Amino acid sequence: MSEWRWLWAATLAVAGIMSGAAGVHAGDLKDEIAPTGRLRVAIAISPAGGAFWCTTTESGYAGVPVDLGKAMAARLGVPVDYVVHQNSGQITDAASKGTWDVTFLPKDPERETKMAFGPIYEVADATYIVKAGSTVTSFATLDQAGVKVAAVNNTTTMRGAVAHLKNAHVTGYQTYDEIFGLLQRGEVDAFALSRDQLNAMAKKLPGTRVLDETFKKTVTAVAVPLDHPQSLSFVTAFMTEAASNGLLRKAYDDNGLKDTPLRVQ
Repeated sequence: MSEWRWLWAATLAVAGIMSGAAGVHAGDLKDEIAPTGRLRVAIAISPAGGAFWCTTTESGYAGVPVDLGKAMAARLGVPVDYVVHQNSGQITDAASKGTWDVTFLPKDPERETKMAFGPIYEVADATYIVKAGSTVTSFATLDQAGVKVAAVNNTTTMRGAVAHLKNAHVTGYQTYDEIFGLLQRGEVDAFALSRDQLNAMAKKLPGTRVLDETFKKTVTAVAVPLDHPQSLSFVTAFMTEAASNGLLRKAYDDNGLKDTPLRVQ
């Protein structure tokens, strides 16, 4: 789809959402999705990058959610603000506090009780990286008493690791950077995260090893606070268009994910 056709289609989608239901006034969508007059996009910062994590730059922030949020705000005709968190658990905890309007983060049943999700745009394998010099080569040899496994606190991956490991002990930490340091110093035996991020980490930590097995599929999706039906309709239409018109592909490519396939559901 050409750029002008995308703009026209998106404009029609917004217009339909704003006027489709009986009794809905033209400004209702903006009042619901951007009540401050700005679209507040919740993001989490980490050097890991990827389809969910964002990074800091000299001019601000970079990442797939940053690009999608900027395009979404432009479509609504409002400025964008990025509300920074340390991890997806903090974004989840803030869902009912009115501090953000839209986000892009891993989805699981617990989070579905706290926010409303639109289309999934990424499916990633979750596994473990083990410290340099470790004799662990598989899940069986990892899941032993006394083994220390780190995960980012209150995330879908941490909940998956806790459910997966019956003997090893899983501890949550607030930031990726903190866990990177622990693994580098050999103070934890392993780190649970998505495979693409762990593969990138392994390049920075010689001697570490990413295990071949997968313990869960992590799915990432757009989300809005609960009881925001017009917002959910808008972000659903937006992401559906973004997947088909090249906007999502461009966001991936511009953020170091040229070899990562789109897995929109």
